[in-house]
Amino acid sequence: MELVTLTVVLVIALALFFDFTNGFHDTANAMATPIATGALKPKTAVLLAAILNLVGAFLSTEVAKTISGGLIREGEGGIQIGPELIFAGLIGAIVWNMLTWLLGLPSSSSHALFGGLIGAAIVGAGFGSIDFGVVLSKVILPALIAPVTAGLVAYSATKLAYRITRRYDGKPDGRDGFRYAQIFSSSLVALAHGTNDAQKTMGVITLTLTFIAVGVQSVGSGPELWVIVVCAFAIALGTYMGGWRIIKTIGTGLTDVKPAQGFAAETSTAATILASSHLGFALSTTQVASGSVIGSGLGRRGSTVRWGTAGRIALGWLMTLPAAGIVGALAAAVAHLGLVGIIIDAVVGIGVILTIFLLSRRNEVNHSNVVSEVADSGRAVKIKRNPKPKKVKK
Repeated sequence: MELVTLTVVLVIALALFFDFTNGFHDTANAMATPIATGALKPKTAVLLAAILNLVGAFLSTEVAKTISGGLIREGEGGIQIGPELIFAGLIGAIVWNMLTWLLGLPSSSSHALFGGLIGAAIVGAGFGSIDFGVVLSKVILPALIAPVTAGLVAYSATKLAYRITRRYDGKPDGRDGFRYAQIFSSSLVALAHGTNDAQKTMGVITLTLTFIAVGVQSVGSGPELWVIVVCAFAIALGTYMGGWRIIKTIGTGLTDVKPAQGFAAETSTAATILASSHLGFALSTTQVASGSVIGSGLGRRGSTVRWGTAGRIALGWLMTLPAAGIVGALAAAVAHLGLVGIIIDAVVGIGVILTIFLLSRRNEVNHSNVVSEVADSGRAVKIKRNPKPKKVKK
């Protein structure tokens, strides 16, 4: 029983660290475009996002219930996988999060978590421990539909915004008002992010506490208040640290974002995430935000989408579930050795994380250089038009 208690404590600590990495990994979803357009200063943006992530974490628990009571099947008297397997799954998720952060790839923290848990559960309890119906309906299908939907909405909203304000074509600062609107829209995205992503860690901790040998909570119950509080603060702290590498990729790597299209992208992102949180879909906010930015880039005449970067991001999306699953499965195989296996997992995991962090210091991206390649955001988009033929007087 003492081993189980120790493992549960380690799982909760590791889950909160994953929540922290989720925060700085996904800061870009809300704040990349307002930073790129100059609507908000980098440090102000991440502080605002942190506060709103904290608030959003208290607004809903539907996604947490999907993870704690839907993804993993219930066995006789409780959940089939133990805390040591959840510990292994979290290692898989954290390692993938750190690696994609180093590469500046806006991959899905959500899918990294699901992949790690699924890989560990299959090794520890077999394929029957996974409810693949829930995985398909609430994880995979939303991952395919949501980015496309958000992109289409952002495309339409961008077209509409430029049509309404076309009288400002060619005038400097003609659409500067959208930068103020971006403060509201990006804040809404940060709030929506808190309602969706913070709950995933709540679900993991609740899943651990409902394990039959722990017996702290009944199966199918929602997260306890203390779980909500600590997860909310962990993701808020991570958000404040700022995932500057990924902010640079979304804000400047996919397309040159202007204020009007930034507002359109953020609004569509927030609407998609809030709808998914209400329905209990464990959505990837990263995929939604990236889809919105691409859609807005296609919607602005004269804009260029960098499809090479978009292809790298899409490849990262495809690799996330299986890659995190493989790492989680390997960690689970080692964890079966008991306390020695858990210690080995912890030491190796910490070593990998420290190595990635030290590698990131060689080419550091921070708030002072994250927008160094962004064009002057205060100017309105200049659209070249064919001059109208002059009338010749008779």
